[in-house]
Amino acid sequence: MKEVKIMEEQNYIYRIGDRLLEEQMQSSGAVLIEGAKWCGKTSTGKHLAKSILYMQNPDEFQANMRIAESKPSLLLRGENPRLIDEWQMAPVLWDAVRFEVDKRGGKFGQFILTGSAVPKDNETMHTGTGRISRILLRPMTLFESKESNGDVSLKSLFDGNTEIESFSTLTIEDIAHVICRGGWPAAVVQKARNYKVAENYVEAVINMDVHRVDGVEKNPQRVRMLMKSLSRNISTLATLKTIQEDVQANDIAISENTLNSYLNALRRIFVVEDIPAWQPSLRSKTAIRTSAKRQFVDPSIATAVLKAKPDGLLKDFELFGFLFESLCTRDIRVYSQANDGEVLHYRDKNGLESDLIIRLNDGRWAAIEVKMGNKQVEQASKNLIKLKSKVDTDKIGEPSFLMVITAGQYAYKDKNGVLICPIGCLKD
Repeated sequence: MKEVKIMEEQNYIYRIGDRLLEEQMQSSGAVLIEGAKWCGKTSTGKHLAKSILYMQNPDEFQANMRIAESKPSLLLRGENPRLIDEWQMAPVLWDAVRFEVDKRGGKFGQFILTGSAVPKDNETMHTGTGRISRILLRPMTLFESKESNGDVSLKSLFDGNTEIESFSTLTIEDIAHVICRGGWPAAVVQKARNYKVAENYVEAVINMDVHRVDGVEKNPQRVRMLMKSLSRNISTLATLKTIQEDVQANDIAISENTLNSYLNALRRIFVVEDIPAWQPSLRSKTAIRTSAKRQFVDPSIATAVLKAKPDGLLKDFELFGFLFESLCTRDIRVYSQANDGEVLHYRDKNGLESDLIIRLNDGRWAAIEVKMGNKQVEQASKNLIKLKSKVDTDKIGEPSFLMVITAGQYAYKDKNGVLICPIGCLKD
């Protein structure tokens, strides 16, 4: 078992997740970084680690697995913080880390674990509560890739500073590009416009990763057709039945149970990340849709599955609009996470909706609509005001802000008090 020397990566881009990891390392014995493959978990962990165990290293895999079966504590020896990369390859390491943290008196910042798949429930013996904290790392936002100027801060808005003024240099062509490229660090650092990273990621998911998550063989053609259906229904409330019928329409017979098992596998490897429904207290009785909104962790997954390129998006503005919402969802999720919040959506029986609801753990909230075209912005602003009038603010409080995220250039506050903000101006 060789000790790995930590080398500073010349092209390393500081992530919002780095700050979250640093904070967690100061308050728990170990931190688990979860997230999709290729989103940068190992690089983020290496940035703080002083020694590393690569569980997937083919030169040492068999030896590491034998040690994990007989005496897993040996794999934890090394300078702290010690990074255990892809720990789920040997699930016993979870309990080994928890026990080691206890044995050392609960000292903070001892271990960093990374994992691109959630192991089966019966493969870990203890939750790790109080010893192992978690952070979810998603692909890079436009602020992290330096394509958003970051003039409009989510934290500042929640703190009451809602007078905004900025100009985004992102064009519609730029937005089509970043959607297809995605937030994969390996693609972001490329100077050329590279869409192969997203395509290779999708092929790895279809042909390898989705099968390994639970050891159950899955039909790659079915996985592909399911991901195509999810891509066609991205940013919508498409039901499971709709997805099933869409898959079956392409001559692929699939039962509801099988469809659910495939979807769960995609969730466990952090490919699918739907948006739950927000169910606030309302001033009057109105039925609220409780369906989750269909989303991938990154919009480039959809474009890669559909073989769509920027030029194609510019000719299909309906698809472009749904994918733009997916891009905004990814970024707002990361920015909200940095502010100790979550992202939901709202839609009632009358069709009134808010694409994204940010709810912070302290109770503060904000409502966001996502619109590409300038003609839609005014109506979206009015809808947000209408939504505000429907919720019972005596129970849930006034919204910290209402916002329309656009693909335009100018950030400002409109006559209704609604913030109009390009995606190229936002940060955490």
